[in-house]
Amino acid sequence: MQPESRKYLYDIRAAAERIATFTKGRDVQGFAKDELLRSGVERQFEIIGEALAQLARRDPGLAERISEHARIIAFRNILIHGYAEVDPRIVWDIVTSKLPTLRAEVERLTSEPD
Repeated sequence: MQPESRKYLYDIRAAAERIATFTKGRDVQGFAKDELLRSGVERQFEIIGEALAQLARRDPGLAERISEHARIIAFRNILIHGYAEVDPRIVWDIVTSKLPTLRAEVERLTSEPD
């Protein structure tokens, strides 16, 4: 694995861990009401999407090993460009239903030997 590819994976992993930490013990109602929490979570998803977009440009085969990588990048674009229309319930659903898979996949990839 290229050193730069590994860096993007570590960035994704760190941002995903931050989201898990930020949201631990929270529920969708609390998330929807807490602007600071939503802002922090959305920023970490932006980092994940950007790191994955860079990874896809430099190492497409590796990026393809992350399920739904294209959707993750598209979600980043929605957060950046469609920020006024972001529904906190959708973000929360992604936190609870998609983030665990992403974390497991990235953990597996970063633990592979070079």
